[in-house]
Parts: sequence; structure tokens; C-alpha cells
Amino acid sequence: MPKAVRFEEYGGIEVLAVRTCPVRSPDLARCLSRSAPLASISAKRRSVRGIVREIFPATFPSGEGSDLAGLVEEVGVGVTGVAVGDEVIGFTNNHASHAEYVLVEAANLTPKPAQVPWEVAGALFVAGVTGFATVRAVSPTAGEAVVIAGAGGGVGVFAVQLALRAGARVIALASERHHAWLRERGAVPVAYGDGVGERITAAAEGTPVAAFIDLVGGSYVELALELGIARDRIDTIVDFPAIAKYGVKGEGGAAAASAATLAELAEAIAAGDLVVPIQRTYPLDEVRAAFTELEAGHVEGKIVLIP
Repeated sequence: MPKAVRFEEYGGIEVLAVRTCPVRSPDLARCLSRSAPLASISAKRRSVRGIVREIFPATFPSGEGSDLAGLVEEVGVGVTGVAVGDEVIGFTNNHASHAEYVLVEAANLTPKPAQVPWEVAGALFVAGVTGFATVRAVSPTAGEAVVIAGAGGGVGVFAVQLALRAGARVIALASERHHAWLRERGAVPVAYGDGVGERITAAAEGTPVAAFIDLVGGSYVELALELGIARDRIDTIVDFPAIAKYGVKGEGGAAAASAATLAELAEAIAAGDLVVPIQRTYPLDEVRAAFTELEAGHVEGKIVLIP
């Protein structure tokens, strides 16, 4: 029988296990998974406490993961839009992509361009769609600057490149270890810490600082307001109290979660306009080692399971 990641109680990496699971005939599309990345939200969802667990409570035994890329192996009666043998990119809302086989709604799948490697194809949904949504929320354009806090993270690398594609000057707040990569993409990296507001103004070099994307939390919404940025040009995916207090936007992955968004991202990768750094791949059986690396921090690319 095929394998899948499962956990039967809240906890740390030690609760993760790889179990054999029966394969049932699908009423959707069944995909043989070729890649499924890790996302920090999975670790937060199985945490013993925290807001993510409250929003996405687990029903035990629980699986993990949303992103996937693979081959369609079987389709249910009446399923249209995909066929056996199709190479696809997709997502599941059932926390089930960390597995050898995944049942997926056909509407959540899009063709994988041949130019997109499997490990990259599987790493698009959570981070890519969220980055897409944040950039769309603040609508950066040529002739203005957008600040992105958390620019070196999984969502940040997508947001930075998509904002650059829109023609904006991107001021990328990130740890020093990410600065070289961000500079290569065309962003202006800026370090965190005291005086960051002044460093942002200097990095703008006279370009109006008109938009702000907060992927970190803390006081960055307040910083954006201090910089004179309009509330409807500020988006945060983490500072929920600030959304209610100041009336800024809170658009994240849910606002753009669709196969159409995945297709747009995949086409940009195939054209060479979007780069997805992959730090490391792990076989499914080494899921604990993969999450150990992810949760240790200092990740400079996606970590991907290869079932």
C-alpha cells in the first residue's frame, strides 16, 4: 500500500510518522505525487498551541500538506478537465499532499509546463499564491517603491519577484544572508533593526514609497503608516490585530487560491521570469529530518519532499 505522513496528536517533529494507507477508487482525480514542499504553516498547525491550530484544527489521524505536483493516475466518473497521464500542478484543502498518492479536485489542477522541474512545480501553491495575493493587494506600479518585510522567506521570494515584474522599485527587508540573492533579482535589500525607517527612505532614492507588504508581523504595519503609506496600500498576512485596528488589508493565500493563479506562476517560471530556489529535497520517509531543517530556520529556499 502507498505511504503518507500522519500524526495522531499535537506536538513537535516526534509526532510525525509515515504510514501505509489504503488506496480507494477516486470520485475526484488521483495523482501519483512527484513533489510536495514543506510549509511552516504545517508545523504551526500541529503545534500544541497557537492561532494556526485554532484556525485549522486537526482531526486525528491527520495528514499534512497542500502543495503538490504529479501524474494523474486515475479519474472518477464524470471528472473532466484532466486525463490519466497528465502532468499537473495542484493543491488540496484536505491536508493530504505529503503522500505518495493524493486525491484532488480536478478544478484544483493545472498542467505542468515541461520547462518547470518537478521539485519547483510542487512548491508553488502555499508560498506562491500567497505572494501573488499580497502583491495584487497593494498594486505596485512603475515609478513607485514597495517595501516587503520578510523578503527572504518562502512567500517573500515570490512577492519580491512579482512586484519587480510589475515595474516597481522593491525595497526588500531581510536578514543579511538573503541580501545577495535579492540584489541579483533586482531588489534593494535593507537590513532589519534600529533605524530601518531611515534606511528604507534612503533606499527609495527619491522614489515615492507607496506600498508595504508585511510578512513578518510585529510593528511593521505601524512603520508603514509612519512612512505615510495609505491604509489600502498596506497588506499584512500575520498582524491580525493591526488589520482590525488600522483598517489595512489582510489578503493572503485564500484571496488567490486557484488553479488559474498556479498556471500564471508556472508560466512565469517556464519563461524564466520567476525563480524558485530549492534548498534541499528529502524522500518521504525522511519527513522528520526535513521538518527539523525547516524549523531550525535560516532556510534560503524551499524544502521539498519527493514521494
